[in-house]
Amino acid sequence: MPTARAARRTAVRLGAVALAGALLAACGSGSPGGASGGKDGDITLTVDLFGSFGYQEAGLYAAYEKLHPGVTIKQTDTEDEQDYWKSLQTRLAGGGGLADVQGVEVGRIAAVTQQQSEKFEDLTRYGADKLKDRFAAAKWSAATTKDGKVLGLGTDVGPEAMCYRTDLLRKAGLPTDRTELAKRWATWDGYLALGERYRAKAPAGSAWLDSVGSLFTVMVGQEKERYYDTSGALIYEDSPAVRTAWSAATRAASDGLSAKLDQWTPQWNQAFAAGSFATLPCPAWMLGYIKGQAGDAGKGKWDVARLPGGAGNWGGSYLSVPRAAKHKKEAYELIEWLTAPEQQAELFRKQGNFPSATGAIAAVAGATDPYFSGAPIGRIFGDAAKAAPVQVLGVHDKNVADQITNALNEVERKGTSPEEAWSHAKKGVANVTG
Repeated sequence: MPTARAARRTAVRLGAVALAGALLAACGSGSPGGASGGKDGDITLTVDLFGSFGYQEAGLYAAYEKLHPGVTIKQTDTEDEQDYWKSLQTRLAGGGGLADVQGVEVGRIAAVTQQQSEKFEDLTRYGADKLKDRFAAAKWSAATTKDGKVLGLGTDVGPEAMCYRTDLLRKAGLPTDRTELAKRWATWDGYLALGERYRAKAPAGSAWLDSVGSLFTVMVGQEKERYYDTSGALIYEDSPAVRTAWSAATRAASDGLSAKLDQWTPQWNQAFAAGSFATLPCPAWMLGYIKGQAGDAGKGKWDVARLPGGAGNWGGSYLSVPRAAKHKKEAYELIEWLTAPEQQAELFRKQGNFPSATGAIAAVAGATDPYFSGAPIGRIFGDAAKAAPVQVLGVHDKNVADQITNALNEVERKGTSPEEAWSHAKKGVANVTG
């Protein structure tokens, strides 16, 4: 999930018939009369999300409605997570306009548990405490307050790989085999060096990567400590992870390796079909986004290889129930079902969102994807998920990241010096962290 995953859905909604089997067998805590309004009449559950959670596209809402006659699920979503979060904060402050289910990006979950716990339902009231063993330990603990309240159920995680266009690499005279590329770019220096070779013979209008902001984000996702330390102190100025990623990103900008595209913009979306970049740092949830933007014409042109520099995580989300929700119990039953291993596994197969439920991770280990040239996505992302560090999350984690990537946009798009851009980043961080 986008946070960190913020991607707009464009795929066609799939019918529930294709999901029969495992989906119909996994009803969560709700029985066909539970959340259906069978006793109290028909109800509409509202779900407000950002980016590409994939439930509608994978047919999960349709399957749930079939299991619970009388329930209708109405989803709204915002393309950019920053816009979504600002709107959510306004509605939380006023207590109105909130959906029954609200998505929370992983970079915001510490703000929810540490500063806004009174705004969200403690899901243990509905039996969530019995689900602890279902999730990876880090995913569960991040949404749990110090006094044991559970404020969200984990959807996906964002293990990282590198997606690339085989046709563009071939035209530039570079290897296209995923195993060979993984060796060539085993380090980030190797990745940038290969980018220099690509630039020398690149097809017209094509760059090595989409933006230096995405390079920075994926690199800091490989480290345990980035912006905060385990005591909760803000350490980004002296963080080795931030310094290393900033250096690599500004180097890529100065070497002309970036297409200078601001992620999640219409221009970036159009670039997938236009072939404007050859490689894309790629958390698992990006697979569904690529399919949506590149369309049928992109099938077989993309592939997936192991990420340079080791494993990491970018994004992942939670589903929460606000205190002001109209249908709290029914909302909980829906999110318990959506985050169950069976549904998480199906979502990965259909959309690429990698599971946070341990049972689902094992179930998708052998998954391949014909769109991505038959890449063994279950193994690639599964290995990355196992090796990725458990990251320290701070209250303003996402805000700090946004300020730094905004500064990097200045470097690549305006020609601002790295030194001046860094000073702008520090001022921005000071403003958002108070």
